[in-house]
Amino acid sequence: MDFLRIDGGRKLQGSVPISGAKNAALPLIAATILSKRPVHISNLPDVRDIHTLLQLLDNLGASFHYRDHQATIDTSTIQSTIAKYDIVRKMRASILVLGPLLARFGHCEVSLPGGCAIGQRPIDLHLRALQQMGAQISIKSGYVVAEARKGLRGTTIIFDKITVTGTENIIMAAALAKGETVIINPAKEPEVVQLCQVLAAGGVEIEGIESDELRIRGSEGELLDLGSFRVIPDRIEAGTYLCAGAITNSQVTITDCDPNHLDAVVAKLMEMGFGIKRDRRSITILPARKIAPVHIVTSEYPGFPTDMQAQFMALALMAEGTSIIEERLFENRFMHASELMRFGANIQLKGNVATIIGPTKLYGADVMATDLRASSALVLAGLAAQGRTNVHRIYHLDRGYERLEGKLAALGAAITRLRE
Repeated sequence: MDFLRIDGGRKLQGSVPISGAKNAALPLIAATILSKRPVHISNLPDVRDIHTLLQLLDNLGASFHYRDHQATIDTSTIQSTIAKYDIVRKMRASILVLGPLLARFGHCEVSLPGGCAIGQRPIDLHLRALQQMGAQISIKSGYVVAEARKGLRGTTIIFDKITVTGTENIIMAAALAKGETVIINPAKEPEVVQLCQVLAAGGVEIEGIESDELRIRGSEGELLDLGSFRVIPDRIEAGTYLCAGAITNSQVTITDCDPNHLDAVVAKLMEMGFGIKRDRRSITILPARKIAPVHIVTSEYPGFPTDMQAQFMALALMAEGTSIIEERLFENRFMHASELMRFGANIQLKGNVATIIGPTKLYGADVMATDLRASSALVLAGLAAQGRTNVHRIYHLDRGYERLEGKLAALGAAITRLRE
């Protein structure tokens, strides 16, 4: 098993390119099930989750060719509509094949995704919406069994709670449905927006993109012409490298990004005293004279992303004063706090609120990753700590960050991947 060794206390300098967004690529790969011809996707991040979903499509009978961050996917050869547990258990986002498989074939069986380290992520909103569209849903032997032999029907769906994967699943299901589907209170994340744009370019009539009400006129079972497209940059990876510059109080430029997707993150960095320079496709963070404490409340886009909460908790350890982080989306997403305490952090937890008292002198330690974003927070703390840090169980990190140690090393960090 791999781990990362970091000798901290070094300033960073230079620029780092941002990879394609994992959370945009996954629904786009699932959407290829709706296409009548092979689909070419570029700017795919070379991370474990992408390879897992491609393997799932392969197991269903689709074919793909992957090379140099590009994949050509042909789903015309799909012979099975059963997404088996052995694959789905590796990644919760596998549930994204439910909507397109059901819409295209009228039947599918998808293994329940199971538990999640950062808290419950129930799929009841997905299933209820599909039932409203005419599907018969049952749970048998750990599988969601869905039937819609006469096709799905457009209807009005109101999400009581904003759900990103739920919105994506229903958008894909609605793309082939009969009539118009109205989704009220959809997620507005950039990744959802790109899915809508790709489907619209493939022939689906979609109105209200980025609004509180999506209207999708389905193709009545006719497959789409999805063609070729490029995955948007990863805003969470971009935010993580901005935090790497911030926690070491260094000047770092991130390139190949979309600054418009990072407004909430940039606003908090500026509030903490860091300078920011923005260009059309890059952002530079400048050192702060004094790092100020911050108050963060996570929320759905365009609010502060829950996927940046752990990184900012690490950064708050450098602030001169008391920072407050309130996690409103997941009930168990402070597991990294106990690992940060191994560096010497002073963090107090009460329910969904973390109080971080800084500034803290951090010292290198052996720490263990508990989830994807927690992994990056531990790496950030290791960059700022005096002495040597070993971050274990980095298979979590490999799910969503491409060549993180290589990119940080190019900025001047002393970081190496080793084998246990």
